[in-house]
Amino acid sequence: MSQERAVPASAVPLEELSSWPEELCRRELPSVLPRLLSLSQHSDSWIEHVQILKIIVEMFLPHMNHLTLEQTFFSQVLPKTVKLFDDMVYELTSQARGLSSQNLEIQTTLRNILQTMVQLLGALTGCVQHVCATQESIILENIQSLPSSVLHVIKSTFVHCKNSESVYSGRLHLVSDLLQALFKEAYSLQKQLMELLDMVCMDPSVDENDDILNMVIVIHSLLDICSVISSMDHAFHANTWKFIIKQSLKHQSIIKSQLKHKDIITSLCEDILFSFHSCLHLAEQMTQSDAQDNADYRLFQKTLKLCRFFANSLLHYTKEFLPFLSDSCCNLHQLYLQIHSKFPPSLYATRISKAHQEEIAGAFLVTLDPLISQLLTFQPFVQVVLDSRLDLPCELQFPQCLLLVVVMDKLPFQSKEVQTLWCTDSQASETTTRISLLKAIFYSFEQCSGELSLPVHLQGLKSKGKAEVAVTLYQHVCVHLCTFITSFHPSLFAELDAALLNAVLSANMITSLLAMDAWCFLARYGTAELCAHHVTIVAHLIKSCPGECYQLINLSILLKRLFFFMAPPHQLEFIHKFSPKEAENLPLWQHISFQALPAELRKQTVHEVSTVGTAECRKWLSSSRTLGELESLNTVLSALLTICNSAGEALDTGKQTAIMEVVSQLWAFLNIKQIADQPYIQQTFSLLLPLLGFFIQTLDPKLIVQVVTLQTSLLKLEPPDYVRLAMLDFVSSLGKLFIPEAIQDRILPNLSCIFALLLADRSWLLEQHTLEAFTQFAEGTNHEEIVPQCLSSEETKNKVVSFLEKPYAKRARQEFPWEEEYRSALHTIAGALEATESLLQKGPAPAWLLMEMEALHERMDKLKRYIHTLGIVLEKAVNLTSLQLLALQRNWPQSNAQRLFLLETSTVSLTPRAFSQHSQSVSYFCWCRLDNELLGWEKQATLGFSCPKACF
Repeated sequence: MSQERAVPASAVPLEELSSWPEELCRRELPSVLPRLLSLSQHSDSWIEHVQILKIIVEMFLPHMNHLTLEQTFFSQVLPKTVKLFDDMVYELTSQARGLSSQNLEIQTTLRNILQTMVQLLGALTGCVQHVCATQESIILENIQSLPSSVLHVIKSTFVHCKNSESVYSGRLHLVSDLLQALFKEAYSLQKQLMELLDMVCMDPSVDENDDILNMVIVIHSLLDICSVISSMDHAFHANTWKFIIKQSLKHQSIIKSQLKHKDIITSLCEDILFSFHSCLHLAEQMTQSDAQDNADYRLFQKTLKLCRFFANSLLHYTKEFLPFLSDSCCNLHQLYLQIHSKFPPSLYATRISKAHQEEIAGAFLVTLDPLISQLLTFQPFVQVVLDSRLDLPCELQFPQCLLLVVVMDKLPFQSKEVQTLWCTDSQASETTTRISLLKAIFYSFEQCSGELSLPVHLQGLKSKGKAEVAVTLYQHVCVHLCTFITSFHPSLFAELDAALLNAVLSANMITSLLAMDAWCFLARYGTAELCAHHVTIVAHLIKSCPGECYQLINLSILLKRLFFFMAPPHQLEFIHKFSPKEAENLPLWQHISFQALPAELRKQTVHEVSTVGTAECRKWLSSSRTLGELESLNTVLSALLTICNSAGEALDTGKQTAIMEVVSQLWAFLNIKQIADQPYIQQTFSLLLPLLGFFIQTLDPKLIVQVVTLQTSLLKLEPPDYVRLAMLDFVSSLGKLFIPEAIQDRILPNLSCIFALLLADRSWLLEQHTLEAFTQFAEGTNHEEIVPQCLSSEETKNKVVSFLEKPYAKRARQEFPWEEEYRSALHTIAGALEATESLLQKGPAPAWLLMEMEALHERMDKLKRYIHTLGIVLEKAVNLTSLQLLALQRNWPQSNAQRLFLLETSTVSLTPRAFSQHSQSVSYFCWCRLDNELLGWEKQATLGFSCPKACF
């Protein structure tokens, strides 16, 4: 001990200090430490500085008062340590370009620097371990220089390691062992630091102090490190995030207003998307290779687990800090959209197997649902989702629609205030406006034209006792919209009415149809009085329309559909309010199907409309007959046509004669030049043709010649599509007529010319209706010789053959060949005839037997005619099997020049019973044809009344 004292402690060489015993270090600490601190401050040598740091940490730090570490050690040494570390990193980066196996000098220099950096990290680890070993509550203020310095060094280390590929280029192998050691030391240092920070205590009663600021800096620094290591070590990355969330929540009460919440949410969203895309990429690779590689699948599951971890972290953080996330709502909205844009059934989705889809959905996507639930009550999120200026790219329109449907499903379980928040328009400022959820639904739905056209299919609703069936986007939105309507708060009915009406008046057909289906459901689900009220409103809107427009067409379709749901007493009130006896109401009655009325009421209304209609026609015939008066005449003709199409059987002979007479007289005033030039006259022409077709059996043959001749000439002038559709109605009706021999040479050639021209038309809509009309004509006409003359080219023949094959393609496969089916049917007929013959031998026949047998005889003749006619149709085109010919004998729906394609796309028929807040399902329905339009009618047990006509 005397020898040790011979030399003053302040003058002992550094190498000798490293060998001092513990007791000596403790005793000489007051004299040695100042010298060491001074040396570290004035030394420019990295190696010397690290040596001093190691001596302090290893020999003297254990003997220092932990409450004064910040003042006596950390604040004096660590800033210089950080600066020297940055200098070393800079030197590495600068000289790395000259690294090569031949240049041993630079290689040695770089390796020495890396070794020094490893030692420095080891020394810092010792500092952290010492503080942790105190086993006492740690006040962050007492060590505030340590976490910030350590985190800076850690981040710089990870950044250098991450960029090493580019920094060292192709010579990485010369230093890779030291880089690995460096990364490992930094990894260990961060783990130790997180253990230390976990021991830190903060006083929740203090609002503002250095501790709060220091903890916020620590959390933000770890956030920066996360962005560096995200692609380097997934497990370490996840653990760092876990620590960030844990510390944020632990000190939530005092740091919540200081945290950069937007940065944390943004980073979490980025990490979620990155891991999600990695997951999809792995699933796509496995799908394309069709090989079950266990290593790939394990990596897929690991990445999927990471997705779920990040999503749950986001969910937890959002729940705790929601009031502070106003400026993060856009990120959260985009996260939902981006994820669903890349996942089936999106058109932009990655192609992955069904099994992988289910795994991703079950492990990851399910976490997004509670996230939306948390954000549902947050006004800033509502503003972002329903922003009137929201301009999304094509790939995000479909996810936006899905998000709105999810919101719509959740609102019934929310308070009236939350429902009002989502379901009403709002203008927070001149530049910030919010549309209602319903308006957003219709607008978003309208933007999904690709998904509606192709179409995409979504997970359907489970019906009781039935398997889940995939549904189209239209069905998905419609069913959920109708479910939402059942829970709509009464105070918001005005918003519902406005949204439905705006959508019905949309120029987009599919959007208008969706609104009509929802409105029809509302008419069924609501009271009879509500339905009657809506019908009255729509009727007034129709009467107030200034002229022909798509809005009028949409409203008229809605009126026709709603009228079927009115109770008979309310229908009677409607008739009194909009009396069919008054000509001013004919614009309304032209849009109502008389089939919706009870038999007696239908007969009365038909009589009144036909009386007023024929009177108005005669009034026009006896007037000056100006072009301006044609609009009102066309309205009258449209009302008369509606009667013939929907309630022709209710017309007595006198009314039929009256209508036929005025129609024939009106025809006399038409000429081809006027029809070709004047739109109003074209409309008159297109209304007269189906009316003439309705009375085809009683028309004057000379008039038929005139009509057919004029059509042939007009077709060569290329009239509008709706005029050509009207022609189809007339020429198809000629299939029911036996044309007198005296006029056959003037009708049949023109008839074949009309069909040939229309079959060659390039419009898909005209092509479909022409094929239907031609088939109907061919199967009914007695003039078989004209049929092949209509097939003017090989292309036309092939088109007809393709159309005829479609019913066959859709038939269920039979267990026995078609010949056996015919034999079985004929065997049954023969057996019935034998039984009838046996009965006649036993006793006298009833009076009705002869009449029934004559009817059967006529049916036999018709079957023969079908076979003969269809044989002629295909004689020169292709040889069809008898089963295909048999398929043509079905009674196909008649085409109607006045019907709109919109009516034939009506797809949804729902009942109140089909929906509840706990059970979402669609009731079974079948199709009926009423007034040449397709309508869905539910079974009698559901609606309480039977279909007006037989289902088919």
